[in-house]
Amino acid sequence: MFETNSDVQDRGQVGIGTLIVFIALVLVAAIAAGVLINTAGFLQTQAESTGQESTDQVANNIQVVDVVGESTNSDKNINTLNLTISLSPGSSPINLNDTTYEYADGEVVASFTGNASNTGVISSNFEVQGNSGPGILEESGDIVNVPLTLGNDELSSVGSLTAGDSVTITITTASGGQVTTEVTVPDPLEGIDSDGNGEILL
Repeated sequence: MFETNSDVQDRGQVGIGTLIVFIALVLVAAIAAGVLINTAGFLQTQAESTGQESTDQVANNIQVVDVVGESTNSDKNINTLNLTISLSPGSSPINLNDTTYEYADGEVVASFTGNASNTGVISSNFEVQGNSGPGILEESGDIVNVPLTLGNDELSSVGSLTAGDSVTITITTASGGQVTTEVTVPDPLEGIDSDGNGEILL
């Protein structure tokens, strides 16, 4: 008596299925977008941190102005190395109390940390010539004398330097900046008196 339009019923079923698939795709896309956004944020943070560390290593550094060898013994050998250190151009302030030194002479390698109050390897006159505090380089005009006493504490196995000896001193700041200085004792030694006292530029 009544006719049923089967085409209309079929179209309704197809529409519900399509809606379910569409909702599922939207959910998957939303989840994927969230993961991508989180990953992008993490990578951006990591890149900024890595970039800042790299910049600090390159820009925040020191330079060794000169090295003077000092003799205070009768055998006229060098028993103290006086390093004159200043900030590299454009560098931020550097606390030399957190700076690491490595001494290598081909036979002995010794590492130690500088400290303004240390009376061992680095003697107590670890003072900055300028307006900064002890062991802190703040301005480009600040310089500091860092005396390395051979034979004391971490350098106890290091003997005095004689004519022709060569050593390598590597200084690493807390931010990772690094400078290496090659020191060679001239032959013959000049500037040291008969009593074994004097200084010589290395």
